[in-house]
Amino acid sequence: MARLVSRNDLESLLASIERACPDPRAGIFGPDSATWRLSRESAVFLGAGRAALLQLAHPWVATALAQHSSLLNDPIARFHNTFRIVFTMIFGSLQQASAAARHLHTLHTHIQGELTEPAAAWPRGAHYEANEIPALRWVYATLVESAVLACESVMPFSRADREAYYRESRTMAALFGLPPSALPPDWAAFQEYVGRMTDSGELGVSPPAQSMARAILAGAGSWIHPPHWYRALTTSWLPLRFQEEFALSWGAAEQQAAACACRWLPRVYRAIPSSIRFVGPYFEAQARLAGHGPGWLARRSNAFWTGQPVLPFAFWPNVGSG
Repeated sequence: MARLVSRNDLESLLASIERACPDPRAGIFGPDSATWRLSRESAVFLGAGRAALLQLAHPWVATALAQHSSLLNDPIARFHNTFRIVFTMIFGSLQQASAAARHLHTLHTHIQGELTEPAAAWPRGAHYEANEIPALRWVYATLVESAVLACESVMPFSRADREAYYRESRTMAALFGLPPSALPPDWAAFQEYVGRMTDSGELGVSPPAQSMARAILAGAGSWIHPPHWYRALTTSWLPLRFQEEFALSWGAAEQQAAACACRWLPRVYRAIPSSIRFVGPYFEAQARLAGHGPGWLARRSNAFWTGQPVLPFAFWPNVGSG
């Protein structure tokens, strides 16, 4: 049986993070971090479709989403819920990030069940729980790799930047309950882990996962419908195995659309003013460090990316404690 992350495990990790935090008001990473520099970029969302599909390739994750999530009925709400937590961990104060981690762990304790059909190496009836380390590690890996891939597609991102971002992401993983011992030590080892997982029997696309992937790429249940170039780019960034298992179109039209997007995206993206290019939670964090609340633009941007004008847990000093 896979090891579960207990509340005591999480509290031990949070205590280590809190001891190492030089400025609780700046949060766990702070303005000089690689994490802030990358995560403030709206380009990160270019990789969101890829990350979502790679997560669906894990039968535990796909089944949990089918049984416990509003992904198909209200995909915008799920998008907002996810990034509200992630951005609070990254750009919130130490207090906010810790509260978000406790909140996420509590949510995960209620997400468990059994596979309804065999998938990949997993038999029907195999038990899953969202706080199991293997599933958490794979979700974490898809987010980190997809964010780097997306940003590298539109802006300079050096090897040193990548190493710094991955090193800091191991602290981010602790907020999910993943101890350092469960993670690859550096970017090269991380890439080896992703490669092993991609080739392994732990992953495999079930018919329900395939249906969910098609719905995500079609924008089902949402007023946002991803354009053809975005679907093509997402497909181009997936390993060939998953292009085939998800039954994604990858003909001449898709290949041309992806190649064209790779040419024009960097030029267009770098021309966007930072007030639009950077996400609202980054501006909220800057305002907090300057001693005041987020301005109108930050609040509007927050509402777009997270579904509410300010990051949560800011005025709840005792959330999750005790």
